[in-house]
Formats: sequence, C-alpha cells, structure tokens
Amino acid sequence: MPEPQLTPEVFDRAIAAIALTAGPEHRLVYCNDAFRSLFGPRPVGLPVREVFTEPGVERFFETLDLVGADRTARQVTTPRTVETSEDDPEDHRHFIYSCSPVSSRFGPGVLVSAIDTTAEVHSVQRAERLSADRLQALQRYEALMSAVSQLVWLTRADGTMAELVPGWEELTGYPWRDTMDETWFELIHPRDRDGLVRRWAEAAAGEPAMFEHTFRVRTVSGDYRHVATRAVPIVRDGRLVEWIGATSDIEDRWRNRMRERMLARAVAVTEATRPEDAFAAVADLVVPELTDACTVFVLSGREHASQPDELRGIRIASTARLGLPPLPPLRQQTFLLGPEARRAVAEQSAALLTFPAGHVPPGLVPEESSRWLARAGATSLTLLPIVLDGAAVALAAAAGCGDSPPPGRADIELLQEVLQRAQLPLRQTLELQRTRHAALVLQRALLTAPPEVPGAVLAARYQPGNRAAEVGGDWFDAFVLPDGSLALTIGDVAGHDLTAATTMGQLRSMLRSIAYNRTHLHTPADALTGLDTAADGLGVATFATAVHLHLARTGRGADDAGDPDGPGDGSTDGTDGTDDTDGTDDGSWQAAWSNAGHPPPLLLPAEGPPRFLDTDEADVPLCVAPAEPRRTHRTRIAPGDTVLLYTDGLIEVPGENLATGLARLAASADRARTLSLPALCDHLLAEVPDARDDIAMIAFRAGPGHPAT
Repeated sequence: MPEPQLTPEVFDRAIAAIALTAGPEHRLVYCNDAFRSLFGPRPVGLPVREVFTEPGVERFFETLDLVGADRTARQVTTPRTVETSEDDPEDHRHFIYSCSPVSSRFGPGVLVSAIDTTAEVHSVQRAERLSADRLQALQRYEALMSAVSQLVWLTRADGTMAELVPGWEELTGYPWRDTMDETWFELIHPRDRDGLVRRWAEAAAGEPAMFEHTFRVRTVSGDYRHVATRAVPIVRDGRLVEWIGATSDIEDRWRNRMRERMLARAVAVTEATRPEDAFAAVADLVVPELTDACTVFVLSGREHASQPDELRGIRIASTARLGLPPLPPLRQQTFLLGPEARRAVAEQSAALLTFPAGHVPPGLVPEESSRWLARAGATSLTLLPIVLDGAAVALAAAAGCGDSPPPGRADIELLQEVLQRAQLPLRQTLELQRTRHAALVLQRALLTAPPEVPGAVLAARYQPGNRAAEVGGDWFDAFVLPDGSLALTIGDVAGHDLTAATTMGQLRSMLRSIAYNRTHLHTPADALTGLDTAADGLGVATFATAVHLHLARTGRGADDAGDPDGPGDGSTDGTDGTDDTDGTDDGSWQAAWSNAGHPPPLLLPAEGPPRFLDTDEADVPLCVAPAEPRRTHRTRIAPGDTVLLYTDGLIEVPGENLATGLARLAASADRARTLSLPALCDHLLAEVPDARDDIAMIAFRAGPGHPAT
C-alpha cells in the first residue's frame, strides 16, 4: 500500500522547527520559519551535507541515513547545540530532534522535527554552576576555618544550633549543645552572660544585623578564655531563616592588648607625687578589668628579719568596682600579717585563697577590711607581693566578689606584671619609708617624757600619721623653769619629711634654751619673740606654729607665776582679767600663754563645759613676721581642771570645717572627763575619724580636785 502524501506547507506556522528532505542524498526541500529561526537561513534544493557544514553534525547525517534506509523513526533526546557565537556561551541555542520517514510530492524522504530547549538548558546550567560554586565556597570556607582554629556554627530561626566546623568540645570539654540552654550558659563567665544575651537580642531585633561580641568561656582546664564571635543573618524572601557564625579563641590577643593598655596607664602612676596617690593609682589599674577590689598594704618591720612574726602592713590604698559596698575609710590600720601573707612576702610569690562567699579566714587582712569583704560576698583573695630591688615593699590583696570565679594562672600572672610595673613610685615609697623611720627615731628621741610635778599630773602622746613615709614636725615639751614654774610647749613645723623633723628638733632646743636662761621677768610672749628672732636670723625654718605656756602655783605669789608685772606687757586674761587668789595654796595654778598661730588650748574644767582658750585676734605664726609684737594671755586653773595642748592632726579631717573638728574634740573630752589623764589622751586619739596627719599632745591636770587624779 503506498504511503500517504505529506503536504509540508501545513507546518508553515508551527512552533516546532520542521524540515523535509528527499532522495538518498537527503536534499533539503522544505523548512518553516521556526526552523530558520533556530538554525538560521538554509538554502533549499541542496543535499544536507552541503547545507549543514558546521562541526558536530555527523550524527544528524547518520540518523538521516538510518531512517531513509529502514524507514524507522528515530529520536535524539540528548540536547544538541547550535553555536551562534564564539565568544559568549550564553548565545548558543540548544535543541532536541526526531527523524521520521515520509512521502511527499518530492518522493520518499525524512521529516525532521526540532524543539528549542535553550531556556531549559541555560536554567539547568546556571543551577549546576551555582550549586558547584556553593559547594566549592563551603569547602574552601571549612578548610579556612579549620586552618585558623575557628568554630563554625549555625543557628536556625527556631533557636536550634548546629556545629559545622567542630571545636566546642575541644575548647570546653563538653559536647556541643543544640540550644543555648542553662547548661550552655554555665560555661560562660557569670559577668558576661547578661551582656551576651543583650547583644544577641539587639542584633536579632527589627531588621537583623551582624552580631559581634567578645566574652569569656570556661575551658577544659577550668580557666576562662576570651573568645570572639561574629555571625551574619541569612534572609530569604524577606524572612530570617538562620545565622551562620564563627567563634575563635582570642585570649592571647586580648591579654596582649590588656597588657599594653595597663602598662600605658601605669605611666600615670609613676607621675604621682605622693605615695598614697601612687598606690591608689596602682589599685585603680587592675579594677575592674582584672579583679573586683584591690587593697594595697605598705609593709613595715622588714628590717626585723630575725622576727618574721613582727611583719606588719599599713593599709594605704583601696578601690572597688561599682556595685560593691562602700569601702571603709583609710585609717591608722597597721595589722600583723598572718601566716599566708608572711609566706607570700617571704617567697615573693602570689598566693590564692578561696573560701565560701563572705567567710573570710581570720588574719588575712585587718578586721575592718575583713568585715567589708564579708559584706561584699568575697569568694577569693589573691595576695600579691610588690617587689622592688629584690625586696617586698608592699602587699596587694585582690578580691573576687559575688559570682566572680577565682582568677586563673594567666590572670594572676597578668596581675603581677601590671602591679610590678609601677617602679618609680614604689622606689620612692621605699626611700620615704626609710626617711620616715629615721625621722621617727629622731622625733621620739627628742620628745622626752614630761617631768613629775608636785600638785599636778602630766601626760603626753605622739602618734605619727597614717600616710606612709610621711613624718611631720609636730612636737611637745615640758620642763621646770629655774623659778619652779612649769613650761609647756606644743608646736608644728610645716612639712612632712626628715627636714621638718630636724627643724622641729632645732626649734624645740632653741625655745628650751631661751625660756630657761632668761630672768623671771620673761613672759611666754617674750620667749616666742626670742625664738622667732633667732630662727629668722639663723634661717632655721620657714613656717611653724606653737603655743608656749607657763604654769605656777597661785599660793607662791605673783613672782612664781613667771610674770610679776601682770598685764603691763599687753597681756590679756582668759577669764575676767583679775587674779582672785588670796595668796593661800588651794591647789590652783596661774596659767600664762602665748599663741603663735596654733590651734587654741582646750580647758576642761572639773565642773562645767569645756572651752577653748582662744582670743579674738591670734598672733602670727613663727618665721612669718619676727618684728610683729606678741601677747601673753592668762587664766586661773582650778583644782581638777585639765589643760590640753595639741597639734592640728587631732582636729583636722580633709574636707571638713575646722570648727567641726574643734567641736568634736570638746565633745569627746567632755564625755571622757572622768578618765585619768593618760586614759583621756588615749581616748582622744582613738576618736580621730581620719588620722592622716601626725598628732602631738600634752595635757596638764591640777590636783587633787579630780576624782581620777
């Protein structure tokens, strides 16, 4: 049966590319517009081997031959390519085709049908390239992260986490957690947990932004190390789907930066002029970056190498981070070092002590400091000797409080290095300590015990200030004059060094000589005028204050009072301007004194409120205006009355009005009026709120009218 005749023109408007060949040479006898669009213009009437001359068409020719020979249709579903441009593969056209045996008016032939698959091929190629690029990028990133020891992780929108490049267990000793649960947070430093949560919330809020944060993680050794984390949000179709991040150990880098910053700040410490300021700056260096609180104790008694139990510390500086209780004020806190502190000083090595929160072992620090540590919830104390020129000159106590874990070995090493760098102020402190010791020896040698006087009691005290390496020029003196009257002196030379102590000794000796060798007509004002003139002429001092007092029993007459001429020398009376004695010895004393710019003497009557023996116009201090006239003042001292001479360290507190200090002294003396004279002096010293300055005092009590005399 003959094959039906095909009319090829029916394919003129078909979307498929159609061509018709005829004869054994496969002459191209027809092609529609879609064919020409896909393959370009082709001449009709020529054999296909002359029409299609581009490379790679042999398989097409073979397919035509097979179909023409056995009259069986064949399909080629592997995409073929028409290379329309040599430069850009994106311009190439791709297709699949089939060949079917047909018969037409041109005789037996083959119908070729081609479908354009260019769009589909390009889409697949792009997907394949993208997938390959992503795979290659991920492989490169994983290799890079492994090379730099970073932990790479992914957090999904539901909060679950996956570890892409492992490292968490190696760092912490714990397996990776799928969520940031309580167990996960236990590995984060307690002080860093809130900040980490807050920073993560800020990054995720609103439009997600890059997350960057540095925090501390507890490692497998138990120490904490700083890690840096950076994560970027992955957003698809406007929705956050995950975070991908990397965490790296930056402990060494952090310590190097911290060391550089601490050492740069240590330069400011060396610029401090006073030892207490220098040590306060040293304490400030390490708080709060390296510890919660730090107190520095200057060591004394190091010269007693054969008596290590006598090693003492004086609290000179302390500081604490915000959020802890207020620190106790700096006082005369000299305490005996306990065994742990002595061992740290002797071995010149740090000592770490840990204990339950607030339960500070006794003897580590002064009692007042121990109570503060208990209130602050301290859990650890690191004792760090500060060594200079081979000797421990101070002891720093660094406290960890509340939820702060004990410092690790690296933390202690950094603390030691920072504290040790303040070389200049520490060397200055050591020299000043030596100066202080020499000045104290000189001062105590000069401040002799007061004499025993019939009908009266005397008591004297000297207490050096609690400012390390500073000794003032405070002095007291008491001696009996040739006429039998008693001379008392209290004085203060400006300055806090060996020069001030030496000048004090010179002025004291000069005044003794002037007062003792003059005639009985010599008044206290005359004695101070003579001292002023001599000191000015000899260039002994630049500034000093003093009170010089003569005391005589009233029953001995005016001559024994040391001023027979009465007020004719410009004297004033501290009471009513008269001497109401009748020449009998009732135990009263006549007091005559002159004040050269010094705090006024305190009179504590046996009955009645205390009062100061001050005047409306004080005389100028010594070594200021030697030609300026001075005055003598007088008052009666009844049996049981007490007169107290003192230096400004007993009443002055930094930042406080002088009148407040005077009122406090009067009130304190009034409360202790029934005590013996030595006990009264000790009581007044103990009542000083902040004994930073030297204190000298000498007290006189007329007897026997006082119950404690």
